[in-house]
Amino acid sequence: MNQVFFLARNIAECTFGKQIRELGSTWFADLGPPFGIMYCIKCECIPVQKKRRIIARVQCRNIKNECPKLTCDEPVLLPGRCCKSCPGDFNADIAQDLPAQLTSEEEERSLKHFGTLLTGRTSQSLRRDEPNPTTVYNSAYNYLATGRFTFHRKNIYYAFYLSASTPRPRSIQFVDGSGNILEEQVIDPVGGAYQNTTGKLCGVWRRVPRDYRKLLREERLHVSFLWEPSSSLTGQLSRYRALSTEQFSALLEPAMGVDRSLMSGAGATAIVSASSASAPSIHVSLVFNGLFLPNDVADVPLVVQLEHHEKDHVVLREEIIVRKPSNELNYGEVRSALSGTDLRLLTRGKLLISIMSRKDPQALRLIGMIGSRATCDMYQTLLLSETPSVASGLAWVFLDRVGALRYGVQLIGLEEESPLVTLVDEGGKRRMELEDLTPSLIGGSLANGSLDRPGPRLLQPLFNEELSVVAASHVGSMLRGRLLERPVADARDTAAPVLLRRLTKEPTYPGPVGLIWTAVDLDCSLHYELELAGFPPSSQEPRTFRLYLETMPMLAQGAPVARRLLEEFTGYSLEGSVTGLSSLELYRIESGIGFLEVTDKQVTHILKAPFKARAPFSCLPHYADNDVTSVVAYNLQPPRSDIETGACFHETRFYEEGTQWTSNSDPCSMCHCYRGLAQCDTVPCPTVSCELGKQLKQPPTGHCCPICADSMNAETNATIKNNATRGCTLAGQYHLAGSSWHPYLPPAGFDTCAVCTCDAVTLEVKCPLVQCPPLECDEKIAVRLDKKACCRQCPPTSLSNVTTTASSDTIRLPRDQALPSTRRTAEEILSSGGCKYPFGGPYENGMEWHPRLHSHGEVKCVKCRCKNGEVRCDRKRCPRSLCNSIAHQMKRGEHVADADDCCTAQCEHRARRHHRNNHHPARRHSMTPRELS
Repeated sequence: MNQVFFLARNIAECTFGKQIRELGSTWFADLGPPFGIMYCIKCECIPVQKKRRIIARVQCRNIKNECPKLTCDEPVLLPGRCCKSCPGDFNADIAQDLPAQLTSEEEERSLKHFGTLLTGRTSQSLRRDEPNPTTVYNSAYNYLATGRFTFHRKNIYYAFYLSASTPRPRSIQFVDGSGNILEEQVIDPVGGAYQNTTGKLCGVWRRVPRDYRKLLREERLHVSFLWEPSSSLTGQLSRYRALSTEQFSALLEPAMGVDRSLMSGAGATAIVSASSASAPSIHVSLVFNGLFLPNDVADVPLVVQLEHHEKDHVVLREEIIVRKPSNELNYGEVRSALSGTDLRLLTRGKLLISIMSRKDPQALRLIGMIGSRATCDMYQTLLLSETPSVASGLAWVFLDRVGALRYGVQLIGLEEESPLVTLVDEGGKRRMELEDLTPSLIGGSLANGSLDRPGPRLLQPLFNEELSVVAASHVGSMLRGRLLERPVADARDTAAPVLLRRLTKEPTYPGPVGLIWTAVDLDCSLHYELELAGFPPSSQEPRTFRLYLETMPMLAQGAPVARRLLEEFTGYSLEGSVTGLSSLELYRIESGIGFLEVTDKQVTHILKAPFKARAPFSCLPHYADNDVTSVVAYNLQPPRSDIETGACFHETRFYEEGTQWTSNSDPCSMCHCYRGLAQCDTVPCPTVSCELGKQLKQPPTGHCCPICADSMNAETNATIKNNATRGCTLAGQYHLAGSSWHPYLPPAGFDTCAVCTCDAVTLEVKCPLVQCPPLECDEKIAVRLDKKACCRQCPPTSLSNVTTTASSDTIRLPRDQALPSTRRTAEEILSSGGCKYPFGGPYENGMEWHPRLHSHGEVKCVKCRCKNGEVRCDRKRCPRSLCNSIAHQMKRGEHVADADDCCTAQCEHRARRHHRNNHHPARRHSMTPRELS
């Protein structure tokens, strides 16, 4: 039986092709076109033990040899099957590539409300490579932390409170009961905006496999903090029912003056909830250890006490009994009535909680402040208009480390209406206004502030998701949205979300709107969390959307726009990440010139907004290629766009490949963009037919060559008669009537062997060839003495008495050059996508040809193509190996084969440039890859 193994990219999941598979899943190998799904190759994602780590690997095997033996004479192979079956037998080979089961609401509920306490006493001696791990000293034995865990959309979100003496860990691991590492994450030593404001440690384990979710459900999953190999804490993830109503949390550590020999490695966590109904009450659930004397074996009395931390005032004192003390974890519970005054003290962070031994309270006591709950969560909403309007907005709130309510509001479309912003309780029969946020509103659009120690009157509707943000104006406009709880990790661990607004200005009801959080992690991955609302109902559910990322230029006009599809998704929320962004893209995102755009599949609704996300310094380039300031200040290599766009940078702006323009610094220089490089040539002036005295001494502005005065007069008279424009346009360039010029034909430059004129009366452009004198020798031996010469001449030593007639004005094209169509008129060709061309045009759409320059003849090394009315010419690219071969032949004095004529000049140019760069090291360091090719 053949088996093939593939190593997974992630420790807990497999990658096969572009599909991510979780542990335990099976499928048939899809090799893509032209092979398709191979129904005889069955793959599965299996766990493989590698030291202490569980690694996911793909195992594929051929199952054709497992097909059952058939008894019928003419078996058939049904679609989507590997094995043949007898007609009418539908039981054979029934294995199918079933999609992974979606997380049900029941599983969501069953995997919520887990917590842990990490102390020196709870840290198990997990299996390690050392022969006797229990002898290893654990320097983190007196560190202390408590955690909360929530399962949401196949992800486990975690949140931790650390004691004041416990530093942030280097990494966090999820392990099984045997110490096998199922998931490991490196912890950012700094943390994001939310973590720094709340004092919590937040994160997420994404796409948790079914097998590991089973461990969580059965409470056989553990979490470990690691500082150093010999410094760690471990705790078990346990189901605490009180977490479903938790409003406040506390982390308790040994009090001052306790017996350290008895309480080393001890700690506790309190889960607190309160009710502000007609009879205020409090419920405290405790998880603790280290409060027992050596002879405490059964029915040990402990005292739980709540007191004012500034005054000598005991709010609550209750006794609990521990039936059978444990060295690792013990549980206790207190329920009691509470006065309204004491309840306000609780919500304002004024209460201490302590648990102590009744026998010796001075020696065995844990104490801690009650603060906001330990979960990393935030409440957010999109503000929708209740009437047809262009206005929309967003709002978000969270509790910081001292219990203050931090909030942010952003409004658009109400700037001129001076709106009022309030927090409203919508949980009862009547809506009740609780807080006025208008004083912090700036310019009718932005509000940021905090509410000091909100009471239960506000917190209870907030925790119950019954608190709304309302923005109303005196003219009747009103925006409303209910604050809903969201877990915080990655993208939400930032200062504020971005409001995605619709591009149309037409009033709608309610009108689509979106918000998105973004962040860049230490691995240079962009994380995003998106929510949408206000879209009209669709008959085709679920609605499909696309999320795009655009990066724009900072200062340079016309810079190419990089646009990529991040994700296509269904529904009105999205959590995702993208890897592989270039350092330049990340630089633009950090500089605030990135855009996020959301469209539905029919592109009937578009939401867009600029955004900014801070990126680690290691993810950024030394300088950006579109940063014009750095180019000027540091004399760097002129910025270049990526190879795919091929745009050119010249004089503070970008130009697309194939375009031509007049230089701003020198109006008598024409430039063009070819393969990402801007090339400029000085305008050559053709000979005019009039005498010097009849030439204008100062030609009109924008014209570089002399003009005959008679032509200008004729043009002026024609203009007076016809009221027409005073010039001609060719290839996007304007020329005065009566003027003459050499045509500019990129990439070769000016063609001095043709002269174009703009007829002073008819404004018609004609580009005849330069008339060559008749040859006095055989045409076969005539040559061009100069590469740029327009006419051939007789060799000085081989004059012939045979005269030849002048060549005809008609241009003869080689057999391999495409001829313009003669079957249709020029108007018909151009109307169907054909192209104009100064010589030989127009050409049919899709036609290809080698350009013919009068100074060079046919240029076989360049091929032009007409596509949808535009002409694009590309030069043959010569590989480096061929250039090396030509260089060796020329160095030995050998003749270079005619077949290499196209590359000879190009290779010589490369050799000269390489020689210059070797003598200028500073320039060599700033060369781009394209220049070195």
